[in-house]
Amino acid sequence: MKLIVGLGNPGSEYENTRHNAGFMVLDELARRHAGGAVARGRFHAATLECMIGNEKVLLAKPTTYMNKSGLSVGEALRFYKLEPAEDMLVVVDDLYLPLGAIRMKPKGGDGGHNGLADVARAAGGDAYARLRLGVDSKPQGASQAGYVLGRFTQEQSDALQPALKNAADAAECWVKSGLAEAMNRFNTPEEKKARGRKPKADQSIETQSETTNRPGDASREAPSDQPHGPGQTAPAGHQQPNASAKDS
Repeated sequence: MKLIVGLGNPGSEYENTRHNAGFMVLDELARRHAGGAVARGRFHAATLECMIGNEKVLLAKPTTYMNKSGLSVGEALRFYKLEPAEDMLVVVDDLYLPLGAIRMKPKGGDGGHNGLADVARAAGGDAYARLRLGVDSKPQGASQAGYVLGRFTQEQSDALQPALKNAADAAECWVKSGLAEAMNRFNTPEEKKARGRKPKADQSIETQSETTNRPGDASREAPSDQPHGPGQTAPAGHQQPNASAKDS
């Protein structure tokens, strides 16, 4: 038995927002492997059981606040007596990766993502596989909470569709062939920073090459997750989510 958890926030006002990228990957997996099945409310999550290859898999979308995702994860792990390091994959958005980029790892910190932090608490540590899907960094001067709780632009949505399929492929590979194979096949190569060249003696400082920053630099602020109301996901409208929600 394997457990794949997609992190996000329930409710129509948060559907198709950047913070719900984990939900969107789970929806793609459900379409492929549990077509037509109705999700059950279990473990404080909308769940579907399916077969991926020869493995039975539980797909789970927690219906708690993002900051309390561990409640769902802990219940499912205990019920099925699963080992987080071997049997669980968590799919989550990443503000520090370019749109559509994939980064799979066997463990690691939460990177300021409160959903991952709560999962680590419930799992007894950070030794569990995670698949981070890039949603791009926020525009300069924009509110971080407003950005992640906002919906993708049309241009981003067009680019996101193949990325969701690629992320679902990576999750399937994790089930069938293990994390190492999935990392080798699907991790997006990291971009290298451009090195600044030492200026010549007769050059002024203004002509010196500058190091290029990218999402993930330590100078950027850490993500701040926001809570979202309980309930099942419904078709989304076009109203922008309220970015002033408070953690609880």
